[in-house]
Order: sequence, then C-alpha cells, then structure tokens
Amino acid sequence: MSAYTKVVVGTDGSESSYRAVERAAVLAADASATLVVACAYVPADPRSVNQAADQLGADAYQIRGDNPAEEIVRGAKERATAAGATSIEVRTVKGAPVESLVALADEVGADLLVVGNKGLNSLTGRLLGSVPSDAARRATCDVLIVHTT
Repeated sequence: MSAYTKVVVGTDGSESSYRAVERAAVLAADASATLVVACAYVPADPRSVNQAADQLGADAYQIRGDNPAEEIVRGAKERATAAGATSIEVRTVKGAPVESLVALADEVGADLLVVGNKGLNSLTGRLLGSVPSDAARRATCDVLIVHTT
C-alpha cells in the first residue's frame, strides 16, 4: 500500500501547470489514490478584466471569463484521465493560489500537494516568493515540485 491516498494538484491553465497535473495523475494512479485537481481564482469585475487583459497580453488567459477556473479544471481532468488517474475530483477555490491550495490540501486530508516549478528560479520568485516555494513552506503535507519549465 502506498503512503499517498489523496493527492492535490494545482493548475492555472498554463501548459506548464498541466504537466504538473499529468505527473500528479500518474502518481495517483500508481498509488490508487484520489486526485484532487484545483484551480484558484479571484473574481474580477468586467472593467478590471479588460484592463488586465490589455496589460497581460499573452498571459491574459488567466483572468478571462466569469469563472475561468471551471474551464481550467475541466481541461486538467481530461489530461489527468489520459495520464491514468481513475479517481478524480475537481475543485475551484476563491483566493490566492498558495493559500487556497494549502487550505484545500488540509480540508480534504491530502498527504501530497503537487505544484509545478514555474516562477521558482525567476527574479520575481526570488524577491517576492513563488507558488512552489511558498507552498513548500506552508503546506502541512508532503510537497512535490515538478520540473515543468
């Protein structure tokens, strides 16, 4: 029997985060664990969305739509299924990524939190923190940082 029974993985809809989902799905399948795919989001008013989309350009996919997190977790579930996971739950959570993922992992009793390494070695990540490093510091369960970039 594996040490992991419930695995939480975070995704923001980026290709690199989907690679973390696929790795988490393989781990969950190998361990016969439940995989919880999560996407954190902060609701925004239409004016703010349009302004942010103009400024973010190619990264605007992260803020478009009433709740883009619903679409993101659907796509992630498809990838997780293709990677072999059979017991999959999807969750969208309001809030900042790190706080939301750590709280969700605690809520569902996860024994593993999986995140991608995007931002870990960037200047911004070094100065302000990044999702992988902050999640590793704050989580109360094991954390796997998947090399996705």
